[in-house]
This record gives sequence, structure tokens and C-alpha cells, in this order.
Amino acid sequence: MAKAALTLLLLLFLSFTSETLVMINGQKTWCVAKPSTDQATLLANLDFACSHVDCQILKGGCPCSSPDNLMNHASIAMNLYYQAKGRNQWNCDFRCSGLIVMTNPSYGDCIYA
Repeated sequence: MAKAALTLLLLLFLSFTSETLVMINGQKTWCVAKPSTDQATLLANLDFACSHVDCQILKGGCPCSSPDNLMNHASIAMNLYYQAKGRNQWNCDFRCSGLIVMTNPSYGDCIYA
């Protein structure tokens, strides 16, 4: 029990240091939009992320342009930002509308970095 508490304390400490990447059990993580996020917030997240990273992958005809909906595009842009900025938990906050996941959200030819 003491070992588990110490491990949890260490994980909490590490999650607040500026050089810690979000890794869960040594696995890579991705950032996606929470399913409950409203359209206005998704659009704001898409605009913010794409003002900081290259979102060309979302252009028409590119593998990640389909499905052509705001949830999909915002999730991809948010993940691009999250990966580019170091995969820190705060890089996926997006005003509490981001969700860090351990399952690779890639689909078809759309590969999440």
C-alpha cells in the first residue's frame, strides 16, 4: 500500500514538472476533443491550434480531411498542437475540452502523429 501511494505521489509530482511528457505506462498518448465539446469551442480550438502548427493535413483531398466535420478536424488539430508542443498535459487542455487518450485515434490513411 505504501509503495502504491509513493508511486502515485511521484506520478503527480512528475505531471506538474515542465519537462515531463505525458506517458501512461510507457505508452505514447494523443490529444482529442472531448465528445461533449460544443461547436463554438471546437472551432476556437481548431483556429488556435492551426495558428500555431501546420494543419495542411486537413485540407480537402488529404487523408484527414474526411470525415469533414468539426469534431474530427478539431481533434486532429489539437493533437498536432499537443505533439508539437511536447505532449505536456497542459498542451491538451484547450479550456478543459481536450482529452488525452492512450488508444491511437488514427483511422484509414489518416495517421495521428
